[in-house]
Amino acid sequence: MQQQLYFFLIVAFSFITWGIVTAQYIWPELRRRQRTEALRPLLILNSFRFMGLAFLVPGVVSPDLPAAFARPTAYGDLIAAILALFSLLALPRRTGVALAWVFNLWGTADLLNAIYQANRSGLLPGQLRTLFFIPAVLVPLFLIMHGLVFRILLGREHEAVFQN
Repeated sequence: MQQQLYFFLIVAFSFITWGIVTAQYIWPELRRRQRTEALRPLLILNSFRFMGLAFLVPGVVSPDLPAAFARPTAYGDLIAAILALFSLLALPRRTGVALAWVFNLWGTADLLNAIYQANRSGLLPGQLRTLFFIPAVLVPLFLIMHGLVFRILLGREHEAVFQN
C-alpha cells in the first residue's frame, strides 16, 4: 500500500510541475502561433509515444507485469505515435487537422484506458521496473499536451490560437 502512495505522490508532483512548465513556458509561446504551427511541436513530442512498446520487452519490465495492462498500453501508444506522425506530415492541409483530431481523441482515450487498466489489473509500480518513468513523468506531460491540442484545435484556423 505504501508504494502506491509514493507512486501517487510522484505522479501528482509530476502533474503540478508539468502544469507550471506548461503555463509559464509552453502555452505562452504556442498561443501566439497559428493553429498548424502551434500543433507541430505537440505532435512531434507525441511521436515519441512508440516508447510504450517497451512494456512488451522481457527483462525491461517485471515478468509478472499484467498483460491486461501491458498489451493495450503498448499498442495504444504505438497507434498514437503513428497518428501523431501522420498528422504532422499532413498538417498544412485540412487532412492534417482532421488527423490531429483523430490522434488527440485516440491518444487521450489511450492514456485514460492505460490508467484504468493499471488500476483494474492491480499493477504495482515495481512491476514497471525501468519504465517507471513513463507513468510517473511522461503520462502527466502527455495528458497536459492533449489538453493543449484540444484547446488549439478549437481555435480559429488562420489566427493566432489566442490573441494577447
